Amino acid sequence: MKLNVSKWGKIKGFTMVEMIVAMAIAGITVAGVASGFMQIFVQGQSSAYSLAAHSQAMRGLEQARAAKWDPAGKDELGSNTNWLTQPEILDLPMSGNNITYGTNRVYVTTISTKPPLRQIKVECTWNFMNRRTFTNSIVTYRAPDQ
Repeated sequence: MKLNVSKWGKIKGFTMVEMIVAMAIAGITVAGVASGFMQIFVQGQSSAYSLAAHSQAMRGLEQARAAKWDPAGKDELGSNTNWLTQPEILDLPMSGNNITYGTNRVYVTTISTKPPLRQIKVECTWNFMNRRTFTNSIVTYRAPDQ
């Protein structure tokens, strides 16, 4: 076996300091990549939860829009007691018991009586990883029997 020797008679190679610096740089790089993957995962989860909450708020909005409203007769929209705030399971792919609930709140406000016009606002409140509470809101306007 022949050693790689410089012209001054020293054996060529890396010093211990060079090896430690190279390993530190490699460790920082690997930690940065792993941290980036974790941030992407959390952001993807947050987007999925937000989309599921938006779908639940849309479901509440469609229920409010389906209520009968005849200014001269039956009014289910403004006096409806079915707008109870009860938590429902968000429509997310899950396994086990990691269920996330969203709570819809429906607010019906009379904007004008002539012409009759009401505002329907639905807020869906949900928790993300039991750390933070978010609210998705949808607002629309409605005339009688529309």
